[in-house]
Amino acid sequence: MTTSVLPGAVEPFVVHFDDLDAMGIVHNARYAVFLERALSNWWAERGHSYAGGRPTTTDVMHAVAEYSISYRAPVRGTGEIGVHFWLESLGDSSAVYRFRIISADGGTVHAEGRRVNVKLDPRTLRPAPWSDHAREVASALLAPVGGEEGPQQG
Repeated sequence: MTTSVLPGAVEPFVVHFDDLDAMGIVHNARYAVFLERALSNWWAERGHSYAGGRPTTTDVMHAVAEYSISYRAPVRGTGEIGVHFWLESLGDSSAVYRFRIISADGGTVHAEGRRVNVKLDPRTLRPAPWSDHAREVASALLAPVGGEEGPQQG
């Protein structure tokens, strides 16, 4: 799997038979699941997850406020792909992710989009600030200023 040379991460991901539609291509609804799993895995490796049915930090308490995706080239069949994501911006309580679903070699962009998360206070379910630890961890995903197109594959 090719990795990015600029801020962001590429999580390898395996497409399974049940991800495909009747035409043998990845069903459109699965792309959001691929991103969700890649983000969850990346954050869990850094101490932000659900363990034993409970959040390990309050920073995992967030909701998706916006989601958009553009499909570029179908993923045909099963096998390895990559989920490339980065943070376009990190606000007081919001995080704007950009992402690409890419081929294993990084040469084909199958889909790309944007997702906005809002951190919530677990008691009130109102927007709440990210912790200092989450901000520190998230800094590895922040794109450089003017990096709307995100990190390029190397």
